[in-house]
Formats: sequence, structure tokens, C-alpha cells
Amino acid sequence: MKRAFFVYISLVCLALGPATAQNKKLIYKINIMEDIGSNSWIYLQNGLHEARQKGADCVLLHINTYGGGVKEADSMRTAILNFPLPVIAFIDNNAASAGALISIACDSIYMRRSATIGAATVVSMDGAAAPDKYQSYMRAMIRATAESHHGDSIVESGDTVFVWKRDPKLAEAMVDERVVIPGMVDSTQVLTLTASEAIKVGYCEGIAENVDEIATRYLHYESYDIETYNPTTFDRVKGFLTNAFVQSILIMLIVGGIFFELNSPGVGFPTAIALTAAILYFTPLYLGGYAQSWEILIFVAGLILIVFELFVIPGFGIAGISGIVLIISSLLLALIGNIHFDFEGVPVPKFYRALLTVFAGLGLGSLVIIYFSSRIGKRGFLKNVALQADEEGYISVSTEPLALVGKTGIAATVLRPSGRIEVDDKYYDAVSLGAFIEKGEMVNIVKYENSQLYVAKLP
Repeated sequence: MKRAFFVYISLVCLALGPATAQNKKLIYKINIMEDIGSNSWIYLQNGLHEARQKGADCVLLHINTYGGGVKEADSMRTAILNFPLPVIAFIDNNAASAGALISIACDSIYMRRSATIGAATVVSMDGAAAPDKYQSYMRAMIRATAESHHGDSIVESGDTVFVWKRDPKLAEAMVDERVVIPGMVDSTQVLTLTASEAIKVGYCEGIAENVDEIATRYLHYESYDIETYNPTTFDRVKGFLTNAFVQSILIMLIVGGIFFELNSPGVGFPTAIALTAAILYFTPLYLGGYAQSWEILIFVAGLILIVFELFVIPGFGIAGISGIVLIISSLLLALIGNIHFDFEGVPVPKFYRALLTVFAGLGLGSLVIIYFSSRIGKRGFLKNVALQADEEGYISVSTEPLALVGKTGIAATVLRPSGRIEVDDKYYDAVSLGAFIEKGEMVNIVKYENSQLYVAKLP
């Protein structure tokens, strides 16, 4: 009898097992526990992508942040609004400023009893309120985010009244202290809601102390798994390199490296700096889908044109100007998500931010060039880069090349028109007076002027 009962129970478990597995829900959790920036944006992108790949039933954003960059917050709220699966915000204490914008974009908001949401005024680097044009844009953005959740028409006292799910005016009051909400906030402060206040005005679906309470009490999941997105080291490095300030620094290093290399003989340290900065600039953008292959090729083409202008064509004309335009264009286009110059769907503010990043880098690069150019030959590690004057103001220059006038040598490199020659097993910089001279051809040293040897090709 016992054996038959055991067999019966086993058969029942086998029959119910697949059904239970099929009904098991998957909650995919993404932690937003730091200032909103390029890191947070990358974590959200990757997390949403993985949630779809794993067949999650919903995405839960575990939020505890005091705010951050408007650029990244705008990108994050747009991704949330366009995501096909339900996105839930669990505010674990703080959702201020950019955090409030991201939370309002979610389909549902749950808060800990001690949590707050609001205070979304745009501030500058020193903490002061930004000019009104920035506040105006933020007001419209957060208002549009609240309106995206729509509402319902209800009948009150015989009249049909439309009621928003999340009142856009309340969202606007989180940005602008001039928006008055009777009984909640006057014209002297921006709006910040506690959990209980947020429930009363429809900005919170419920109070919960943890994710499990949300799953069981509000989502009514009887069986569920919680899987958390864990950022990799590469994600953190990528987030750091795509920060607007870091990108401006990289552009500064690219510009400064190119300038100093073109003003010094050979290929050396400035080239290594410029190439390294260019790789660090384009690689995360390329892997993130922003920079296309043709944009990187435009950058390389610009470098080639500048080198061609300096070493092949005398003076500075069309090739040099075209090279500069191509380099600046590639740096700018790599920050904008366009495909083959198709800018449809690219927000105008995003274009302005890209312009600001690039020209901030160019401005910093110009300042670096001016500073280091003025320091060359004076002190520090730049002391030996230039010739030093003696106490009477004269510069000591070796007279050895003067004794070479009239001698013959061999072109050690191509002279177009400058290059190097070999005389008596020693190498000297020289400039061709006539046509370009190929490597290995015999040359005659004609004169020595302004610390420079001038040569002509022997018949």
C-alpha cells in the first residue's frame, strides 16, 4: 500500500512539474545605485537587451540615486518608454533629479516607506540652478514623460473629466518652483514627494520594503526567479570613456598630439599619444553602435590629407583644410547615432551636446598647444626640446654641418623636399633644392643656411 501511494505521489509531481516550471516568472533586475551618467546608461542598455534575450516577464530598476547627467537620463528614459516589456521602478530611498525622470518613465513605481522622489531642477557644476533655457527643456521633458502614461476619462457629478495616470503638472513642479500645487508646494520650492504622498497623487503604485514584496504582493507572482544584471569590467571602462568630459580630454590629446608631431621631426611620443587617444575615443563608440566604420575612415583620411599637405604640397591649402574638416566631422559624427548621414530621429539637443563635446575638446587642445609651446625650452621635461640661449642671448649651434658644404652623400630617406642624408657614415637632416630625391640617390651638399643643409641631386 505504501509503495502504491509513493508511486502515485511521484506521478503527480511529474505531471505538475512542467506546469509549475512554465508558470514560473522571471524578474530581471538592473541596479541604478550611483549618479546617473555614462555608466548607468550602458548598464541599462545591456540589461534591457539581456532581459529580452532571457525571456523576462518584467524588468525591475532598483533605484537609489541623487541624480546626474541630463543627457544620459534622457537616453535612459527614452529607452524605458520604448521598451516592449513592463518596466518597474523600485525606489530604495532616493530618486532625485535625473533619478526622478527615469522613475516617472517606468510603467509602475514602488517605494520604500522612507523613500522620496522629485527635486529635478537642472543645476550647473557648482550646484547653482542652471539658466532658464535648460530648465525649460527639463520641464518639457519630464512633463512629456508623465503624459506618455496617458490616463482615463471618469464621470464626476455628471461631467466627464480626464484624469492623468501621472499628473504632468506635478512632474513639472519637481523642476520649477514657480509651479504651485495647493496643499503640497508653494512658489518658493520645487516638489519632492514622500512615499505616502506619491501614492495619494498617483505617482506610486504601492509601498514595499524589498523586491520580493513587490513580486508577491503587487505582481501576484506565485513562483518567480530574480536575475540581476552584473556589469563587467569592460562595461565600466566603456562607461568611463564615453563620459562627455573624458571624450573632450581625448579630443584635446588627439589635436595636441597631431600638432606637436607635425612640428617635430620623426615619429615619436606625440604620435603615440594622439593614436592612443583616437583609439580610446572611437573604440567604445564603435562597439556601442554610435561610430560607424566610414566615420573612422573619414578620420584616417583627414590625417592623410594633412600629412600630404605638409610633406608633399608646399604651403597650406585645400588638402590641409579638407583634412581638418574631415577630422572634426568624424569626431562629431561618431557621437551622433546617424547612419550614412541619415539624421532622422536624432534629437536636436543630442546634436548640440555632440557639438559642445567636440568643440570643448578643440578648445582645450588649443589651450594645451599655446601653453606647452610657450614652455618649450624653459624648464621641466620640455627644457631640452629647444635650443638654449647663453647669458648674452646667443644660441649655441654646432658648426659641424658647415664643413660638409661641397661634399657628396647618399639620400638615406626620400627627400620630399625634406629628409635625411648619409655622409661619412653619419646622418643629417637636409632639404632638396630642386626636384624630389629618391632614397639611395647621390646628392651634393650645396649650402648650409639657418641651421639647415641644402642638397641637390647629382647628375
